[in-house]
Amino acid sequence: MAQLIKNRAAAADSWTTLALAEGETPETVALPAGDVIFPLAVWLARKTEIISGHKRIGLLIQPDERVEDIAADLDYFIVIAINFPKFVDGRGYSTASLLRQRYQYQGELRAVGDVLHDQLFFYQRVGFDSYALKDGKNLVHAIDAGFKPFSDAYQASTTQPQPYFRRRA
Repeated sequence: MAQLIKNRAAAADSWTTLALAEGETPETVALPAGDVIFPLAVWLARKTEIISGHKRIGLLIQPDERVEDIAADLDYFIVIAINFPKFVDGRGYSTASLLRQRYQYQGELRAVGDVLHDQLFFYQRVGFDSYALKDGKNLVHAIDAGFKPFSDAYQASTTQPQPYFRRRA
């Protein structure tokens, strides 16, 4: 099970991510109780049922899925998890940036999948505030070293809208 970093500290994870087994479809999968992160396909297929049966709802977005499809539903989600299936797949950065900047999503934004400590600084800059560190990685080292590989950044970002040359003046 992945280790969770939330707000730059180790945290317990109360959320379960629903995964479709072979042969299951979004329309037929059993919906578990509790704090559940639902795949986007399940949310789109069973939105009314999920809303009526869950107080706290999470959403899992894959790299090839569009944020625009759920823009009107963002108020329902306590947490949105964005999957990074491979270290080299950076589409989730754009998804996070869209959620924070264009759609003003204020809930928890979680990076999941192939999440390594040397990406934490960059995840944070586009708006992530929690990270499910890949299995087998050192949580303490990730927290100590992952958020400060650079003392500052020149570019503007979601978390720092002013570029360096404007901040230093």
